[in-house]
Amino acid sequence: MTLDAPRLGHEDRPASQLCRAQLDHFRAALGEFAEITVACTQEAPLFTELAEAEGYAGTLRFANIRETAGWSEDGARAAPKMAALLAMAETEATPFEVVSMDSTGVALILGRDQVALDVAETLSETLDITVLMLPGAECQPPRQTTWPVLQGRIRKGHGHLGAFELTVDAYAAPAPSSRARLEFDAGRDGAVSRCDLVVDLTGAAPLFHETCPGYLRADPRDAVAVARLITQASQMSGTFDKPKFIDFTPELCAHSRNTLTGCTRCLNLCPTGAITPAGDTVAIDPHICAGCGQCAAACPTGAASYALPVVGNIAARLRTGLRAWFAAGAKDAPMILFHDGTHGAALIDASARFSRGLPAHVIPVQVNEPSQIGPEIMAAALAYGASDVRVLTKARPAHDLDGLAASLDLIGAICQATGYGAACALIQTDDPDALEAALWRPAAKPRATRAGFLPPEDKRGLLLLALEEMIRTAPTPVERLPLPQGAPLGTVHLDTQACTTCLACVGACPSGALSDNPDKPMVRFTESACVQCGICVATCPESALTIAPQIDLAAWAAPKRILKEEEPCACTSCGKLFGTKSGVVRVMQRLEGHWMFSGADGAARLALLTLCDDCRTQEVVKAGFDPHEKV
Repeated sequence: MTLDAPRLGHEDRPASQLCRAQLDHFRAALGEFAEITVACTQEAPLFTELAEAEGYAGTLRFANIRETAGWSEDGARAAPKMAALLAMAETEATPFEVVSMDSTGVALILGRDQVALDVAETLSETLDITVLMLPGAECQPPRQTTWPVLQGRIRKGHGHLGAFELTVDAYAAPAPSSRARLEFDAGRDGAVSRCDLVVDLTGAAPLFHETCPGYLRADPRDAVAVARLITQASQMSGTFDKPKFIDFTPELCAHSRNTLTGCTRCLNLCPTGAITPAGDTVAIDPHICAGCGQCAAACPTGAASYALPVVGNIAARLRTGLRAWFAAGAKDAPMILFHDGTHGAALIDASARFSRGLPAHVIPVQVNEPSQIGPEIMAAALAYGASDVRVLTKARPAHDLDGLAASLDLIGAICQATGYGAACALIQTDDPDALEAALWRPAAKPRATRAGFLPPEDKRGLLLLALEEMIRTAPTPVERLPLPQGAPLGTVHLDTQACTTCLACVGACPSGALSDNPDKPMVRFTESACVQCGICVATCPESALTIAPQIDLAAWAAPKRILKEEEPCACTSCGKLFGTKSGVVRVMQRLEGHWMFSGADGAARLALLTLCDDCRTQEVVKAGFDPHEKV
C-alpha cells in the first residue's frame, strides 16, 4: 500500500511488515496501551494468539484497510478512508442473544426414486432414518428392513431443526411381499410425522424456505449436491445455537386493535413464515427467522428491531467514521457502501486483488444482512455528511428485497424533494467489474452543513431525528413534503362535523398519536408519533378520519395539536360533567319520535338523557319507569 512509512513505526525504526517480521512493535503496544486497533485482518489469529500469550487484558480490535482502501488505483488518496475505517472499528458491536435447537438425529427422508434409499443407507449409521416415498415411486425393496420405508405426500408442514411436524396424505406401509418394486397398501390422509431433520430428495417445490434450519434439499439428479447433503445431514445431531436476529417488543406493535387489522408490513415481508398474527400483536419465531432484517427495517414503531447490531450502533459507527473522514482533511463527501461479510466482502476482495479496487471516496460498512438497512440508517448517513448511500446484495438473493426497495423509495422521494438527487440506490451483482462500474465516478463536494447528533437507541427515535437532520442539512431544505403510500410517517385529517368525540380512535391508536384530555372532551394529535397504521380510520364509527403520509417538520416540533374540542355536558340535576353537549343533543334528536320517548311521558324520558349516570338511575327508580312499557 502507498503509505507514509516513517509514520508507521518509531521515528528511528520505520515499519514495513508489522504483522510478522516486526512483531516487536505489537509487543511494545501490548505493554503500553489498554486499547489497540490492528489495521490488519489477515493476521488476526496471530495477533490474538500473541496477545493471549503476553497476558494482555485490554481491548484488541481489527480493521481491514488493505483490501478496502490501500489496494486500489486510488490508494494514494485513501488516507481519509483509512481514518474512517479505523475509527469505525473502535465502536464496539452490541451483544445479542442466541437460541438453541436440539436434534436427536431423527430424520425423515423424502424421495421419489432409488436415490432416497441409497442416501438413507449411507445416513443410517449416524441418524435415525425414516424414508417417505412419493406415491408411484420406482424403487427396489431393501433386502433387510433396517429402517422404515413408507409412502406418502406432504400436504403441509411447519417447524425447524429439532421440531418439525408434517401432515402426510396417501400414507401407507409397504407390502411385505413386494418383489421387483415396492408395493404399498391403501393409503390414508392426515397422518402426522414428527422429526428433527427433513431431507428432501423429491426434486419438487421446496416445503420450507431454503434458510430453514434442519431442512436440507437437493436435486436427486445432482450427484455433487446429494453428496454435499449427505455430509451436512450426518452432522445434524446435537445442540445448535443461532443468533436471535430480532428483538421484539409486543407493546409497541401496531398490528391490530379490537380485531381491526392495522400494520401488516412485517407479515407481508417475512420470507420464511417466522412471523404470524397473535391477537393485537404478531409473534416472531426466533428458531425459524433467517435474519434478513426486512421486518425490522420496515417496522414503523420499532417493535421489531435488528440485533446484529442494533440500529443505534450502525448510526454511531457512521457518525464516528464520517467525523474521522472530514477530520483527516478530506475535501470531498464520501459514499457509504453497505455490504455483508460473505458476498459483499468477497466482491470487494476480488476487486482489490485483481482489478481497480474501491475508489477512495467509497467507505464500505459491513453489516450482517444488507436488507436490514432501513430508512433511518440511510437518512443518518446523509445527515452526517455522506453524499450517497449504496446497498450491495447478491444478483439473486435468497429472499425478495421488497422491504429494502420500500426503504429506498421512501428515502428517494425525500432526496428528490430536498436536492440530494438519486443519493440512495441498490447494487445487485455478483460481478466485481459491475461493482466497480457502479462506484467509480467523481466524488461529490461536501455540503455547507452536516449534522453531528448523537443517535438515540430506539429505532423510531433515530428515524425521526435522522430525517429531521437530513432535511435540515439538505441542499434545499423544506418544511413539508408528501410521501409515498405506505410510508410510516404522516398526518390524520378529522371531519369535525362528522366526529362525535366518542374517543374510539384514541382508545385504538397503538402509538399514542391520538390522545384525549381527561379534563375536557377533546381529540389531540401528535404527528411525529403517527405510524399510518390506519387502525383509527377502521375504528371510527362515523368515518370521520383519514390518513395521509407526509413529513411536516413544524408539526413534529409543535405540541399536541387539537383536532376537535367540545364543551362538556353538565348534569341538569347535580351539575356533574359528563359526555359532550353536542353528543347529548344529537342522541336526543335521533330519539325523537321513537315509541319509547313519545306520549305523555316522552318528554320526561328524554330529559333523562341530560342527567349523569347516578342521577339518571335515581330518577328512573323514583319514577318507576318501565323501559319495556309502550306508551
